[in-house]
Amino acid sequence: MHIKRLGPGDERALEGVGACFDGPVQAAAATRFLNAEGHHILVAYDGEAAAGFVTGVEMTHPDKGTEMFLYELGVDAPFRRRGYGVALVRALADLARARGCYGMWVLTDDDNVAARATYAAAGATREAPPALLLWTFGGEDAPVPPADEEAHADTPARGGAAH
Repeated sequence: MHIKRLGPGDERALEGVGACFDGPVQAAAATRFLNAEGHHILVAYDGEAAAGFVTGVEMTHPDKGTEMFLYELGVDAPFRRRGYGVALVRALADLARARGCYGMWVLTDDDNVAARATYAAAGATREAPPALLLWTFGGEDAPVPPADEEAHADTPARGGAAH
């Protein structure tokens, strides 16, 4: 196994990881990701075959510094349960440390036993369950939420107070 960090100009290599992604690689999104400062993708190879990938995004806040968000981990079925996922997560953690991040985090579902085991094997510790709140942005046909109620964020955000 060897792990390679992809960057600008590696769109063709990224296409080779296709089976590990949830869907087809979108050319414009791939180029944007590969060229964006603080966006990282590491690919594990078994010989010439892409076995899996991990993506991370550096997130900086004025009063906290920079942390790494483990965005997604994917390992192709024939390579699962062979250490590729753990190796990729550890490699991303090493990259985060090298880039001065004070920590790294990921969200996963409670019933995703394989993911939780992989992250634990790579050194992660579990914190209290967070609440995931989601905004979905669409085109003109996107539903508009009712405006009859003013929302107040009175719950602390991850690592900080709501303002």
